[in-house]
Amino acid sequence: MKFGEGPVREGDIEDRRGATGGRARVKLSLGMIVLLGVLSLVFKKNFFALVPAGSAPMKHVPTAEDEQLKQFLSRVTTDLQDTWSRELPRQTGVSYPRSTVVLFEGSTPTACGLGESATGPFYCPGDRKVYLDLGFFQELHRRFGAPGDAAQAYVLAHEIGHHVQTVLGAEAKLRAEQRASPERKNELSVRFELQADCYAGIWARSTKERKILEPGDLEEALRCAQAIGDDTLQKQATGRVRPERFTHGTAQQRARWFRRGFESGQIKECDTSGALDGAP
Repeated sequence: MKFGEGPVREGDIEDRRGATGGRARVKLSLGMIVLLGVLSLVFKKNFFALVPAGSAPMKHVPTAEDEQLKQFLSRVTTDLQDTWSRELPRQTGVSYPRSTVVLFEGSTPTACGLGESATGPFYCPGDRKVYLDLGFFQELHRRFGAPGDAAQAYVLAHEIGHHVQTVLGAEAKLRAEQRASPERKNELSVRFELQADCYAGIWARSTKERKILEPGDLEEALRCAQAIGDDTLQKQATGRVRPERFTHGTAQQRARWFRRGFESGQIKECDTSGALDGAP
């Protein structure tokens, strides 16, 4: 992606790396952390409780590669939010309040509780911030076979998509529907996540129109969406696929809704209320 020396808006990034995040933790490899996170997601059980606590937190030593990645993500974040500052009022009449992307290592306090690297990148509606450990992208490459800057940008665009949902009231609606119909909690979660993928596609379309997207970038982002589909993650973790435990959508669904946003560029086309009707 050709962001070059694009602008970075102050306040879009908050760097907490090197700060203590709360509870002490043992020195697990990042691969083990991701594996425990996937197992916790699949089996609905906290596998981190099996890890003994009491070790001192690891201190982050930034590398040149870390700083290069931070600069890229900073430009992506600013571009994402500049885009939504234009598109949200234009398409919905709702103004866009900017979010903040928090970079952290290990764990960090959030308005949604203690955020941990093993969760992967996530958005907290309580403080309207995105939380991200840069090490996630190493695992995205090594473990899930989804390298590249377009894959990294897709992940960030998905999380900012959750911020758009919060601004539009979709997040509050989701929680209310889940409380009213707890038996549909996972199904509703999948629809919500697919909508964030569609919003990510809307932004990606804007980068194509502005000639930021390079040949192969779209395919790279789609591979990433497929690599983190529920069925892909479950199969890798356990060798089995349990559709009743899906929370984000299958590889096929995630790629399809990202492409839908990319092809339409329209928020109205991201209505996922019927996303699972007759779909695998």
